[in-house]
Amino acid sequence: MKLSTQEEYGLRCLLQIGRKARVDGEGLTIAEISQAEGLSTANVAKVMRTLRMGGIVESSRGQSGGYSLARPAEEINVGEVVAVLGGRFFGPNFCEDHSGIEDLCTHTVDCSVRSLWSTVQAVVDQMLGRISLKDMMGEENAMRSRAEGIADEILQVAPS
Repeated sequence: MKLSTQEEYGLRCLLQIGRKARVDGEGLTIAEISQAEGLSTANVAKVMRTLRMGGIVESSRGQSGGYSLARPAEEINVGEVVAVLGGRFFGPNFCEDHSGIEDLCTHTVDCSVRSLWSTVQAVVDQMLGRISLKDMMGEENAMRSRAEGIADEILQVAPS
């Protein structure tokens, strides 16, 4: 399982916008985001358009225009962002999209592969749904601790 560059760039752009808003309450332009993240303006523009259409950010025109978060950072979860930017790892059409040369997958009735991927997706959804953009705006060690705590809760890790 891999995250796409769109998902990675989108999260990075959102973190820039969220941090800027926390400091001075203003938005950022595509050029400012591009420079801060070392990304091309074309990539940033594409990602920001997707995030705007998905209701994650708002844009304003004019001299003081730019992009800002559509909601407070604590109300935007990473799962929502990933869904807007690229979708799920395992979605409802996965089996139809990977049926091979047949119209229907040969394992449509009894599929251990499907049960594995759907379970993995459920765990990923729970994890990403509980991490907010505000959580990600903190320091790395704090984010790691938060993520590990959530993972332990989800997986109900028991001592061996």
